Amino acid sequence: MVRIGIEINGVLRDTLGKIEQTYEKFFLTSTEGIEEDGEFKYDKISDLSTLDISKHLKFKSDEELYEFLYEEFPMEIFGHAQSSEYTTFNDLNDIYLDYRDKFDFLIVSDEIGKSKPASLFFLSKFGCLLEKIKFYSNLTIDGMWDEVDVLITSNPELLLNHPEGKKIIKYQTIYNENIEIDDVITNLKELTDKIKKLENYDV
Repeated sequence: MVRIGIEINGVLRDTLGKIEQTYEKFFLTSTEGIEEDGEFKYDKISDLSTLDISKHLKFKSDEELYEFLYEEFPMEIFGHAQSSEYTTFNDLNDIYLDYRDKFDFLIVSDEIGKSKPASLFFLSKFGCLLEKIKFYSNLTIDGMWDEVDVLITSNPELLLNHPEGKKIIKYQTIYNENIEIDDVITNLKELTDKIKKLENYDV
């Protein structure tokens, strides 16, 4: 049975939008006690149009960015983010119920520390029916690839670097639109047509 992995960030969750919103709320709007010296000033350099957050939002260090994401605001960011589309999880659950007898579906996501329980909350909040979830990191990414035959992702790194024999479906976003991939969807409803073509996919 073909195993189809669907990534949370970018495909199911508007993670970048929530990162930007949280930064503006806690670092720009609520500035009391944040600026510790007169030289550094938190600032939004530009809208988040890539996954390199430090190019768009100013932090004192990479360590502070890590703390922002995974220690101080993981539930605010990863748990309370909006879905990528208004009907994301209705569409996802419909696909799962229609094709679960033919394909093995699982959720995959690059998570660190407290973002794991926050992401589980996110999935439960939107009523995700899929039974399997695979969290991975840079150290365990090979294990993620071992679990899937087909990956639906928006992540440029995964789109450009994936093991031979693995099929990739690109969920198009502003930060991957210039990456050429044969199979592309712009919304989750379009995944149905791609899945129909996978029925004879040789794994």
